Amino acid sequence: MNTQLLKIAEKFGSPIYVYDSEKIITQYDRLKNAFKGVKSLKLNYAAKALSNISILKLFNSLGSGLDTVSIQEVKLGLKAGFAAESIIFTPNGVSLQEIEEVAEMGVQINIDNLSILEQFGTKHPKVPVCIRINPHVMAGGNTNISVGHIDSKFGISIHQIPLLLRIVENTGMNINGIHMHTGSDILDIDVFLYASEILFETAKNFKNLDFIDFGSGFKVPYKTGDIETNIEELGEKLSKRFNEFCSSYGKELTLAFEPGKFLVSEAGVFLAKVNVVKQTTSTVFAQIDSGFNHLIRPMLYGSQHEIVNISNPEGRERFYSVVGYICETDTFANNRRISEINEGDILCFKNAGAYCFTMASNYNSRYRPAEVLIHNGEAHLIRERETFEDILNKQIEITI
Repeated sequence: MNTQLLKIAEKFGSPIYVYDSEKIITQYDRLKNAFKGVKSLKLNYAAKALSNISILKLFNSLGSGLDTVSIQEVKLGLKAGFAAESIIFTPNGVSLQEIEEVAEMGVQINIDNLSILEQFGTKHPKVPVCIRINPHVMAGGNTNISVGHIDSKFGISIHQIPLLLRIVENTGMNINGIHMHTGSDILDIDVFLYASEILFETAKNFKNLDFIDFGSGFKVPYKTGDIETNIEELGEKLSKRFNEFCSSYGKELTLAFEPGKFLVSEAGVFLAKVNVVKQTTSTVFAQIDSGFNHLIRPMLYGSQHEIVNISNPEGRERFYSVVGYICETDTFANNRRISEINEGDILCFKNAGAYCFTMASNYNSRYRPAEVLIHNGEAHLIRERETFEDILNKQIEITI
């Protein structure tokens, strides 16, 4: 694999994102098999994790649905070949107009606040709507990605269920789904199962449901021996409880998830070249041809990406701080053991498939990198590296 990655860096340049379709397919099948105990399962890939249209087309070919958070992601999904009815739209804080535009496309609407719910239900009572509930259960590895707690901006509080039911009754709207999302990097499946019980209890208030969406947030390993969500155990326990609920509800419902990171994180790597090896009184810096403009997660979330020197994988390990070229603190790793680094070496950042390219920017007027998909063993360029013309695109020069 290292040899192929080095060839990709040589052919397409660095920095560059590389994704492996085989790993994506493996993760998709693993999740599907974990819940084979339910009669109807729908996996809606969370487009925000990695939204390149070639990746979306891959998921469509697998039979996946699509979870979207913006009208632009909806349009990408439709262009990638997803049927409108296989897309769910779960925005937060967007205008009624945007929700109405998406509804006109035939996409499943998911509403997470009472104000928009009442407005939409009053104007469009016959349009099927899913409701996002906030179960007030804290899950997730970082406050920025824990979205189910009591002070979260996401979802309608379980304490507001009486008001929610009054709105539904007054408008006569059609509620066909119930949804929750507690947060990302879930470690304790018992906490997830506890939140699921709250969702089941809430679902009893609605008589015409077609599905219950349990969100996602499954943790993936970021290093050897790292803890990950036990998908198989969760699948066994939640499937059993879901089937029991369907029996008492009197109808076979669809169990839905919206995985993103779980499906694509481990499938992606980020390759960057070492520009300078710089030693100070106490630190050896490996300075690369990238920065948090391309990979912001370590600076934003404190996330740890394993870094491998694929130019010298068997070299003697030394301690390095890997830093970028952005003109402020721009650190990928502090005091990390990595095989000896020389200028010109290619470093490989693992777990770079989710929330990496999609959060890239042009900060410092740098170009966003290229993307490559390895499919059936062959490397395909799926996004060209930006150029200076792209930086100027949409800018308007005025006479000064």
